[in-house]
Amino acid sequence: MSDYENTLPEKPAATASRRDFLRLSAIGLAVPAGLSVLAACKGESAGGAAAGARGAANGPGTAAGTTATAGMAHDSDQSGGTNAPHPATPQDARAKADAMDAMHEKGIKSFPAKTAGKGNVLMPPRMEGGVKVFDVTAGKVMWEVEPGRSVEAFAYNGQVPGPQIRVREGDRVRLNLTNRLEQSTAVHFHGVELPNDQDGVPFITQPPIKPGQTYTYEFTAPNPGSHMYHSHHNSAEQVGKGLLGAFIIEPRRKRAVERVDVDYVLIMNDGYHGYTFNGKSFPATEPIVAKLGQKVRIRFMNEGMMIHPMHLHGMHMTVIDKDGWPLPAPYRCDTLNVAPGERWDVIVNCNNPGTWAFHCHILPHAESEHGMLGMVTALVVQK
Repeated sequence: MSDYENTLPEKPAATASRRDFLRLSAIGLAVPAGLSVLAACKGESAGGAAAGARGAANGPGTAAGTTATAGMAHDSDQSGGTNAPHPATPQDARAKADAMDAMHEKGIKSFPAKTAGKGNVLMPPRMEGGVKVFDVTAGKVMWEVEPGRSVEAFAYNGQVPGPQIRVREGDRVRLNLTNRLEQSTAVHFHGVELPNDQDGVPFITQPPIKPGQTYTYEFTAPNPGSHMYHSHHNSAEQVGKGLLGAFIIEPRRKRAVERVDVDYVLIMNDGYHGYTFNGKSFPATEPIVAKLGQKVRIRFMNEGMMIHPMHLHGMHMTVIDKDGWPLPAPYRCDTLNVAPGERWDVIVNCNNPGTWAFHCHILPHAESEHGMLGMVTALVVQK
């Protein structure tokens, strides 16, 4: 026996593993080529036996080398096995498309759907010695957001949004708030430049209004424009559930651009009630209706916690005011981004007849496979 043969392990196994190969290589020994060939042949033999077993499982007379073909013989559509899902047929695809289309059509045909309750209703004041007085009660109600879906709401005077309040620049205004909730609250006049003690922020400018209490705010209406009033106490819940409304101060003298045929307030929210325009979700939202040739002013107010880019089909919007302040250079757009707390005023010249979709362009806020939802309405221009 040669010195080389003496260095090999005694009776090495024919099926030397990769581990053995690496171990022997590490100590400077080469594995004979014949040994590798034997191992490969052994592997092929074992693999062949396994294949033969699989072939036998496929049925009598199935050859080991044809197991794949034999297996596919029972797969009539070549989809990968008898348990694999068969590809959809054109008829299946058409049925799914028809089902989705039917849901979309149903929602469109039901617009505007009837629901109980209406918010953002103009509230006339009562007069007391030259003061315009508004009596407002905060309380809990059930509010129908869309047909068949009612939610718990916190509401001013039983409506979501609360009553629309309009006064004129220079008017003396008094708002009496009675709290019928089970938690304290307050009213902040968002965007209105008031004396500090009328700002409505508990523990900063006033005490919280406890359940059962009435609190009075009184001031002279200052800067004109599109403003809001809402809770500033536990506001994520209270505003999210509906304690909000439009507070509009008309200017003493209107600009030429403000002389319009339709003046519409659109308040957005995205809190506990979902995606809503004036307290309703599509198909229960309210269309804006005008006649061909009329001018429409839309006052966007975002009382939610998300950005909503509002997109109008068919016509452009001319943006005239931001947060109640006139823009030095009005501009045109068809999509206007409205961030939380912002108010934007736009003018639409209704020169294109038809029913035009009008919606938030964050698409999950407006549509799903089941059809349109949430922040969708329409501008209807009648001939």
